[in-house]
Amino acid sequence: MIENNCMDGHKKEIMAVHDSMDVLNGKWKISILSSICYYNKRRFSDILNDVNGISNKMLSKELKELEINKLVTRTVLNTHPVTVQYELTTYGLSLKKIINSLTEWGLEHRKVITGKRS
Repeated sequence: MIENNCMDGHKKEIMAVHDSMDVLNGKWKISILSSICYYNKRRFSDILNDVNGISNKMLSKELKELEINKLVTRTVLNTHPVTVQYELTTYGLSLKKIINSLTEWGLEHRKVITGKRS
């Protein structure tokens, strides 16, 4: 009986991870969020430069999905030519801890893989 309750709890946790991955899925979303997170506000072209290999079309698609999921806001500035700026919503800022953890892990992983670990 206790084992079943424990397994049910783990199923909920696994489902929560699955739900998170549904929102953050794909090759680009974490990199896009990181770019915006580390600079607070980013123009489309800045994000395009930060995220190596992403196309204009894919960046546009991914930013729209991040907007739909209320992680990013899009602001059109009254400039000539028009400037579009992105920033994390208050809800999106809740990912900052996760992004920082991924950064730390990635830096350590690079050391492990390259053998430059102290």
